[in-house]
Amino acid sequence: MGEVQLDKTTVKAVLEDFKDPETGRSIVKTEQVHDINVSGDQVSLTLALTSHSAPLREETKDSLVEMLRTKLPETSSIEVKLAVHDRPPQKLGQLGLTAKNVIAVGSGKGGVGKSTVSTALAYGLKRAGCKVGLMDADVYGPSIPKLTGVSGTQTEITGEQGLKPIDWNGIPVMSIGFLVEETQAVVWRGPMLHKLVSDFLGRCDWGDLDYLIIDMPPGTGDVALSLSQALPGNTGSVIVCTPQEVALLDAVRAIDMMGKVNVPVLGIVENMSGFVCPECNTTHDIFGSGGAKACAEQLGVPFLGEIPINIQVRQRGDDGNSAANFDDPTVVPYLDKITYQLAKHLANQAAAAPVTPQLPVL
Repeated sequence: MGEVQLDKTTVKAVLEDFKDPETGRSIVKTEQVHDINVSGDQVSLTLALTSHSAPLREETKDSLVEMLRTKLPETSSIEVKLAVHDRPPQKLGQLGLTAKNVIAVGSGKGGVGKSTVSTALAYGLKRAGCKVGLMDADVYGPSIPKLTGVSGTQTEITGEQGLKPIDWNGIPVMSIGFLVEETQAVVWRGPMLHKLVSDFLGRCDWGDLDYLIIDMPPGTGDVALSLSQALPGNTGSVIVCTPQEVALLDAVRAIDMMGKVNVPVLGIVENMSGFVCPECNTTHDIFGSGGAKACAEQLGVPFLGEIPINIQVRQRGDDGNSAANFDDPTVVPYLDKITYQLAKHLANQAAAAPVTPQLPVL
């Protein structure tokens, strides 16, 4: 067999098979490859990725280099520079929300750290370079204002009775806690909950988002149904539970509920997964260990990761300083892994079923 001629055409033909992590489509067809240069046996190019794929930027770059090395063994040097590809989100449903993915973080019961995980996911994705919003749909027990340190803040009413989210480290946040007094109980039935969810999704000035993280109320009920009706497609869920059997049973019910309202489960997170004693460095499985991972395997649902019990995580939440968890070397590896696994799972879904380009909704 004759030697393959190394030129731009050859390189571009190889690149046709490489998929954009956001859409699953060829990076050549989506015009995300620029400045291809071949000089002898040296190849250089620029790969442009969207902010949606920010958690996977370096991994995607390394995978592209490896593919080029494998398919073009005659190259002695391959240089791939990264750039930003601008691909604005389209409107979801008829509410006007512009977001690429809506992630509902739910649980079968309260007290498992769902709001802590929601906050960590939002900040982790933002920290990686994504455009993220955080919506508190837990009307009866809103925790997001406290965890983010913006408790007691009142939202502004903008033009045409719109709502302006509160800014938290560059993340727009909306909660019923910004509309009522901190100690005021909310006593609402289903129709009012449905209207609130619709208003938060459609009337808030979220801007263009890669991800809208929604902290759901615990259990199974009206809000999940309202969400599925308001936002067909592009909506998924993350289920949070603790390792013990009674919590896992409730998590299974939450997964079943998401299936019934057609919200795909993107993964399970095990919170309070062991406690490492700061004095003796011994791990104590207070609530058991590995239950959520075993449950995920049994149900065929991705396991996104675990978060151990950490006194400082609890203290930072009480202090409204949840962002500082990402400065803690004992905690951040767990949080980064969950963020990465979520983005990776979405990329795998896109690769298996590439996103079809659609005309924008006017």
